[in-house]
Amino acid sequence: LLKRGYRPLVAATLRIPIVVGLVSLAGAMAALVALSLFGRSFLPEFNEGSLNIAAATAPGTSLDTSNATVRRLEKYLVEHPAVSSVIRSTGRAERDEHAMDVNFSELEVGLDLKGRDREELLAEIREQSATIPGLAVTVGQPISHRIEHLVSGVRASLVFKIYGEDLDQLRGLARQAEVAMKKVPGLVDVTVEQQTEIPQIVVLPRGTETASFGKTPGELAGFVETALTGSKVGTYFERGRVYDVVARLPREYASLPDKIALVPVDSGGARFTELGSIASITKTLGPNLINHENGQRRIYVTANVSGRDIRGAAEEVLRVTRDGVPLPPGYRSDLGGQFESEASARRTILILSGVAIFGIVALLFVAFRSLRDALIVLFNLPLALVGGAAAVYLGGGILSIASLVGFITLFGIAARNGIMMVTHYRQLLDEGEQRREAVLHGSLDRLVPILMTALTAAIALIPIVLAAGEPGNEIQAPMAAVILGGLVSSTLLNLLVIPPLFSRFGSGRRHLLNA
Repeated sequence: LLKRGYRPLVAATLRIPIVVGLVSLAGAMAALVALSLFGRSFLPEFNEGSLNIAAATAPGTSLDTSNATVRRLEKYLVEHPAVSSVIRSTGRAERDEHAMDVNFSELEVGLDLKGRDREELLAEIREQSATIPGLAVTVGQPISHRIEHLVSGVRASLVFKIYGEDLDQLRGLARQAEVAMKKVPGLVDVTVEQQTEIPQIVVLPRGTETASFGKTPGELAGFVETALTGSKVGTYFERGRVYDVVARLPREYASLPDKIALVPVDSGGARFTELGSIASITKTLGPNLINHENGQRRIYVTANVSGRDIRGAAEEVLRVTRDGVPLPPGYRSDLGGQFESEASARRTILILSGVAIFGIVALLFVAFRSLRDALIVLFNLPLALVGGAAAVYLGGGILSIASLVGFITLFGIAARNGIMMVTHYRQLLDEGEQRREAVLHGSLDRLVPILMTALTAAIALIPIVLAAGEPGNEIQAPMAAVILGGLVSSTLLNLLVIPPLFSRFGSGRRHLLNA
């Protein structure tokens, strides 16, 4: 075309890729703004192929009653076609790291979905659990449950904590928060921490009578503790094993005030009297549990998130509790859970992304000794961002932490393609070729390597993207989708935009039309 005198047509044709590049840059910036304003980021939910179901009856429920209640849920799970196994444990030993009373049961459920939708199965389990009177159920997963314990101290994705002094007031506020949180779309398993009044026997020393008998209130409390709960008095050896010898009264004394009043109390082995003569013994109600955090009494409401991003759910919970749960003076609340880890991870990734881009610019400048050439290579980053943002949009519009990691990986791949082309252009120029021939020759030389590397990576990523939703693929699939989308856009736009950009703005004073 140049030889035949069509210089204006050639100039106009060369402007097209530059315009495409600028439009892509504008689109990338718009995608960034849209993701920042409307996108939601979250930690991807694990799909472990099994469930961990916490089932709790009312505090103080006997072992037999707790077994009978939870057995109804267990029977339903065993008969479900998508369940392969069910293991249940009720209660935990006193010295266990997470000691639980017999009103608490934990079910480990193995799944064999056979093409069934996992979310539908969870909805069916929750619906069936709601039909069992007196049973509060939280559906989670084994590893996720332990992570949630580490993050917030409870087995749920979100926990709304209320702090104050009066337990009755705290329970009332927690019930108000429960009602408000149940109105938030996507929240499931909304449950108030089990705090209730249970029967208690109070032994209160009468000062005058106790002193006349020669006992202090502390000594009398120690005696009652030994009599009712037991105290180690010796050690017993049998067949190489050591057993503690504990002295206490029979169990029935601990629940009958009349019998406790008849317990004999001695004073140095010289005087004896009945416990009821020097202390008042009454049966009353008291809290089954008093939790403290940072020196304040605390109660919490827990919830899991299903079908939406956890950060959006957390923001809506804060809004509805602020409007629907007015706190009296001296009371405060806060919201914890996995979204805190997500926010921390996102901040870290954004900071490291900035450091990485700065490092790329610095290394390119050192390598090329030209800021213009370094910026031309960096032009690949917004070109890659276009495809990555499109992949996020097609995947539901939710920007997960895995997606952010995918963008960082994608930027490295995109920068590599630009480096391959610009480096070869500069090499050909150093060998004496004219700019036009160097750009055309260099682009043809790098066409096959760039397409082959991109195609190889894409073929490897496609199975991971198609396996989205399968157990163990929660991190890989969103990351692979972003990389795959960015590979497509950056590879095509790189071959279309970088050559005319280098010919017009690259190192050297002459561009293609003047060569």
